Order: sequence, then C-alpha cells, then structure tokens
Amino acid sequence: MAVGNYYRDFTQVTDEEVAKILKESVALKEGYEMTEEKQVKIPVDSVKLEGILTIPKDALSLVIFAHGSGSSRLSPRNRFVAGVLQKAGMGTLLFDLLTAKEDEIYDNRFDIPLITGRLKAATHWVMGQSETAKLKIGYFGASTGTAVALVAAADFAAEIKAIVSRGGRPDLAGDALGKVIVPTLLIVGGEDHVVIELNKKAFDMIKAEKQLKIIPGATHLFEEPGTLEAVARLAAEWFKKYLTEKI
Repeated sequence: MAVGNYYRDFTQVTDEEVAKILKESVALKEGYEMTEEKQVKIPVDSVKLEGILTIPKDALSLVIFAHGSGSSRLSPRNRFVAGVLQKAGMGTLLFDLLTAKEDEIYDNRFDIPLITGRLKAATHWVMGQSETAKLKIGYFGASTGTAVALVAAADFAAEIKAIVSRGGRPDLAGDALGKVIVPTLLIVGGEDHVVIELNKKAFDMIKAEKQLKIIPGATHLFEEPGTLEAVARLAAEWFKKYLTEKI
C-alpha cells in the first residue's frame, strides 16, 4: 500500500515551510533568536508581488533584494545572505520581481525597464509602510538583479544608501552606471571569468565610492565551500558601514 495511506495529513510541504524550518534550525544551532518573517503582497501595476519581510528588533536599515533571472524570493543563496544580514541587525525584503504567469515568458526575465519598475515600486511601498518608513535602504542584487538595482538607485539618488552585487551583470545597467552616486560593492567569483571582465568594465564607469571584490575559487553561483559565506560577510560589512554607522 502507499505510504500516504498511513497518515491523516499527507499534503505536500511548501517551499516556505521548508525554508522556515531550516532557518529555525540554524538559529537554534548558533544560539540566537530568530526574527519572525512576514509574508507580504506588494501592489504594482495590476498585480501583487509576493514578498518576505523580516525586521529584527531595533533595526535601523532594510536591504531589498533583487534576484537574478529565473529566480525568486525563495532563492537559497539570497536567503542565506539575508539571514546573515538579519543576524547583524538589518531588515530584509525578498520579493518576486515577476508573477508566476509573467515569469513563464522568458523575455520578461531580461526586461530591465520592466523589472526596474518593480523594484522601484517595492521601494516606494517600503517607504510608505509604518514599520519600514524610517529605515535606511540598501539594495542587494544578483545576476540581472544587479543591473536593476543600479538603474533604480540612479533614479532614487540619495534615498538609496548602499548597493552590493553578487555575481552580477552591472553592464546591463547601461548609461545608468555613470549616474550612480551610491557606494557600490561588486562581488564576483574568481572562476567566473566572463563576468569578472563585465564587472571590471562597469566598475570603471561607476563614479561613486566603489569596490570590486573577487572571491578566489568561486564560480558564478558561489557553490564552493565557504564562498557564499565570504559573500555574506562582505555584504554585511558594506551595509553596516553605510546603513548603520554614522559617516
């Protein structure tokens, strides 16, 4: 007989439930209190985008994540980085740049104006919520999400305080690179040779305070042992400097 016949409830476990359990186990292992996640819906255009908002007690800042093409708010790499930022006392917002139906159209994933508009709408939404309105805002971009973060930051100017990119495509930001005034950290894997060159060219065009960090031995997804941890540490240090410390 089927195993399911022996259970009163044999419904499928959702990705959100699995992520929550994993996060709880890490918090228990490392001995810190886990911050509660809040599922949110961000209205933009004629749709509502799914998001996960996490605000630690006494947080002074919020990092909004812009994921890469084909990814979502449930990206395990971005959620790992978000967990490190939360542990450092920063709030995070991970949200879907596209609805599930929109994501079925492959070209939408590379429509920089479309998804930039989504990031800007999410930023305005954050600015209008009572629990986040007074928080300093930073962007964390990955892959194509880096270009989106840079274009949005160029439009928002001083309202965005810092940007971090993981394995990003800043070159896709085009002319907006020269308009960025936000302190920007570009992180690239040492084995991601094509993306390294693209980041170097974009780096030269950015006029704001900037750094380019290359993680030795890391490929594009930072799957090698210790490499994603290095990304999270660098991101936390950069955001802490520009979002929580007085300059």
